[in-house]
Amino acid sequence: MTTLLISDLHLHPGAPEVTEGFLHWLQTRACGCDALYILGDFFEAWIGDDLLDLAGQDPSGNADLALRVARALRRLADDGSELYLMHGNRDFLLGERFAEAAGATLLPDPSVVMLGGQRILLMHGDSLCTLDAEYQAFRAQARNPLWQAQVLSMPLAQRIGLAKQLREQSGEANSNKAEDIMDVTPEEVVRVMDEHAVATLIHGHTHRPAVHDLSIDGQAATRLVLGDWQPDQGWEIVLEEGQAPRLEHFALGG
Repeated sequence: MTTLLISDLHLHPGAPEVTEGFLHWLQTRACGCDALYILGDFFEAWIGDDLLDLAGQDPSGNADLALRVARALRRLADDGSELYLMHGNRDFLLGERFAEAAGATLLPDPSVVMLGGQRILLMHGDSLCTLDAEYQAFRAQARNPLWQAQVLSMPLAQRIGLAKQLREQSGEANSNKAEDIMDVTPEEVVRVMDEHAVATLIHGHTHRPAVHDLSIDGQAATRLVLGDWQPDQGWEIVLEEGQAPRLEHFALGG
């Protein structure tokens, strides 16, 4: 059995190379996998599942992108792969309708799953960055169902404007933050892994792909961090029965 995990593609119309690379990846490297987990920030922004109704009518290109990606994922699911989606800090409004169109299941953050005979904790990773108090306050707001319902009730043009505003504010805020504030807090990693009684954690968000060896209560543990996708390169974790997870990078389209 082969399970693949990816995150932080940040798909949007302004980066067609990443979209085309991802679609090629689905047809090649992902073809025939038993399961695919997408651990957040799949899209650069998501303003509501009603985008799926607007293909051909949305001048921004987001609707056409959403429908094309959903159909590509559905083809993988129809071929027998199990698909799972987790919310990130960019696409926290992804809903059941998109998941159904893609043939996927929405996965809570965090989730403990059995993969390759191992208990593994899956997260997007943003909740681990506890030193960034400003971001954690926004995260709590963005995950509030009442706030989400209010946003989704806005007219489409207003939601597009809000998404643009939030991206700009995030970029400005991050440019003034120390590097360690935007990375995970080591003590929080240990706490969360201990709380869920796991020896392996997989997440994205930080755009710092690496494999970290840890010790949890005197026992060996591992934290694997997925990288973000660029026009020329993607990242994945491959997990096969009885083997340790492998972090791999590859040329998009290659």
